[in-house]
Amino acid sequence: MTSPEKVSTEKASGQPIGNLTVIGVRHHSPACAGLVREAIERLRPAHVLIEGPSDMNDRIGEFLLGHELPVAVFTSVRDGLTARGSWSPFCEYSPEWVALTDGTRAGAEVRFIDLPAWDPAFQTLTNRYADAELRFTQVVADLCRQFGMDNLDTLWDHLAEIEASDTSAVELAERLNTYFDLVRAASDADRAEPAPEESAPGEPTRDEPAPEEPTSDEIRERYMAKWISAALRRSPDRPVLVVCGGFHRPALLRLAASYAAAAPYPDAEWPAPTPIDADSAVSYLVPYSFKRLDAFDGYQSGMPSPGYYQRLWDLGPRAAATALTEEVVQRLRKRKQVVSTADLIAARVTGEGLAAVRGHRQPARADLLDGLVSALVQEALDQPLPWTGRRLLAPGTHPVVVEMVAALSGDQVGRLHADTPLPPLVHDAEAELERHGLTGQNSVTLDLTVTDERDASRLLHRLRVLSIPGYHRVSGPDPAAEDSTFTEEWRITAEQDRLAALIEAGGHGPTVELAATARLGERVRSGGSLEVSARALFDAVLCGIEDLSAEVLTALAASVGGGKEAEPLGEVLAAVLGLWRHDRLLDAQQSATLGTVIAAAVDRLLWLVESAPGAPGSPAQPRRIAAVRAVRDAMRHAASRLGLDPVRALEVMARVADNAEAGPDMRGAAFGFGWSLGSPPPDAERTIRAAGTPASLGDWLGGLFALAREQCLEEASVLPVLNDLVTAMTDRDLLVALPALRQAFAYFPPRERETIAGQVLRLYGVEGSARSLVRGGVDDPIALARGRELDSHVQAVLEREGLLR
Repeated sequence: MTSPEKVSTEKASGQPIGNLTVIGVRHHSPACAGLVREAIERLRPAHVLIEGPSDMNDRIGEFLLGHELPVAVFTSVRDGLTARGSWSPFCEYSPEWVALTDGTRAGAEVRFIDLPAWDPAFQTLTNRYADAELRFTQVVADLCRQFGMDNLDTLWDHLAEIEASDTSAVELAERLNTYFDLVRAASDADRAEPAPEESAPGEPTRDEPAPEEPTSDEIRERYMAKWISAALRRSPDRPVLVVCGGFHRPALLRLAASYAAAAPYPDAEWPAPTPIDADSAVSYLVPYSFKRLDAFDGYQSGMPSPGYYQRLWDLGPRAAATALTEEVVQRLRKRKQVVSTADLIAARVTGEGLAAVRGHRQPARADLLDGLVSALVQEALDQPLPWTGRRLLAPGTHPVVVEMVAALSGDQVGRLHADTPLPPLVHDAEAELERHGLTGQNSVTLDLTVTDERDASRLLHRLRVLSIPGYHRVSGPDPAAEDSTFTEEWRITAEQDRLAALIEAGGHGPTVELAATARLGERVRSGGSLEVSARALFDAVLCGIEDLSAEVLTALAASVGGGKEAEPLGEVLAAVLGLWRHDRLLDAQQSATLGTVIAAAVDRLLWLVESAPGAPGSPAQPRRIAAVRAVRDAMRHAASRLGLDPVRALEVMARVADNAEAGPDMRGAAFGFGWSLGSPPPDAERTIRAAGTPASLGDWLGGLFALAREQCLEEASVLPVLNDLVTAMTDRDLLVALPALRQAFAYFPPRERETIAGQVLRLYGVEGSARSLVRGGVDDPIALARGRELDSHVQAVLEREGLLR
């Protein structure tokens, strides 16, 4: 096996490829970082080439300002209606970071050689340094079985991390090269084409299969190989060191040999910058954190438990295990968990014993964790241990396990040097917050009738839309509410990820307003549900973004025309109508574009209500009833200004009310529709009496009361009719009808329910307090009805058996 001393790959002529050394690494691996450091010290290379974003080569100096790690390169890409972000994170023990810093100190010319994150090859990659092994699970599973390991992470520790301090660089590199070659061979086998069948003499030659399109890995590798070839030509007599993901190493060796053999090959100039294949793309350094770097928190690549590997890098495996065992115990004691000195000793002894059984000269990460669980957890666990497979912490995970994972994750947060260039959005946000006096950590109450305070509210809403942490609205106006409040309360807190979030949001635009506009536009055009689009509209209004509002409403008008369900469409109509009617605080009243959405929603809802009015035996659906009420409100408040057709609406509702195949709630709502618009039915009493059986009466009334409760209170005949219907019910019928009846009368607010109670008392000639009748009882009416039904049943049995005298 080839050591990292020198590449043995040859040109076609049989001569070696200069002084090229390619170190294949696992990203965020202390062992690999140690290999890189040793190679730089030994080789003193002319060039150090790193798998990383080549668009940052002109800004290498930004990496060397003296940041507190971890940091990352964040690239924001916007192309048409889509936007995506990509991260390339670095911590102290990242091999790429060691190559960058140690290579610079050694006087080497340091270059990133991978494609920029805006290239289509990164279309599906959120993190540049994703573990390629996770894509080839079979070969990894085979290796885990052979070595008796649970998963990739424990296998890696066994092969590399724990043995690194006791193994020579040559031996460790050979071991890791063998591992990466196996993974790459599995990939290449998947790509291999079957050998073409030979044609018999005289037969036509069969067409060869068309070559496959190169994968994103292959595209990146061809690009990186061009950098390697240029470096070899620039310094033919001095070492060239390449640091790349181990998965790419075999391919880069092959391609480097191929490029070196090509004649003629372009001169020694570095490859031309890759043009931006998008409408816009920007890259900035951002502060990162161990939490974001941790696989247990959802990070897609590299090593889990970054706090542990930082200590492994600083202290070595034995000291790291000791320090982290003590930290876990301290964290548990702070949370009032009982951990004795004997428990601590037992955890250490168990960890050492597990390491010996597993063939480790020093405790590995899994040995440490398993020893702690064995010593500190006495009961059975409901969830699998997260380190037995790269799992997120599941709800119900034992608190001791949670603290263990947190201790090994670490709480380190990066900090950028003060001289680090930042996107314009960061400066705009800071200036706007200072101008409105919102830079502190406090609670803020804003009077939205005051212009300056309304502007401050809009700034906070824009930050919220951009997902900037630390800005939480506690209370305030709801754009869809009938009654607007004039104040808004915010809670502003200091969050360590705020700067990183602002930098990442900088890809949306140079100012807070423009960035929020772009972000809301993405939400609307993403093709989500009507509720998503409506929420984006409300956010646009809250943010005071007038130009987006028209764009959002155009998309909404198109969406409502194709709505397939009445319930969500009714919610959209109710909310938009609320904005159109009376939202003077947010400057949305009488908006022509809002009117477009209202008209489209009314038209679609009338069709949906008539074509799908529910089944005859279906229970009342409050959201479906609310959709009918939203159409009623549109007719009541906007028909004349928006050119809505009330005649058509009344005709549709009349047909639904008379449709015996429709749901009782929709028939009741349709009956109340015209009544609430000033068209009283010719014989309301007869209609109510014929409303249905005890099983459906409450559902029918629910629809009626939701639309015309005021009219029902004013019509003197309604309550006596209902009283007759209820008193005529048997105890069993009442038990069946009561739940739906209770739901129907819930549409009356407390004051109106008190009015109804007073009318009932007068029907029976009873003098008393209606308020006490409504609020005084504590018995469950359902239980009372069941008791009455039981009494009736007992009475009937006694009579049948002749037991009554």
